[in-house]
Amino acid sequence: MPKKNSQPDFEKALSELESLVDNLEKGELPLEETLKQFERGIELTRSCQKALKSAEQRVKILLAGSETEKTEPFDEADE
Repeated sequence: MPKKNSQPDFEKALSELESLVDNLEKGELPLEETLKQFERGIELTRSCQKALKSAEQRVKILLAGSETEKTEPFDEADE
């Protein structure tokens, strides 16, 4: 299991989270291990949310940059 303070990339975090959910849904783990996996799942969820928010902000910045470029309206009469 990765260290608590590590920041896995989005795909790895999501894959680990899916695995944890599968294990927890089986309901075969002892209580302490269930709690540890649940805690790890919360950490991974927050990490994924942070990565998604960062990606969303980057997309907004890119889109805002394209909106500031001047464009001329297309007029078929000019042809």
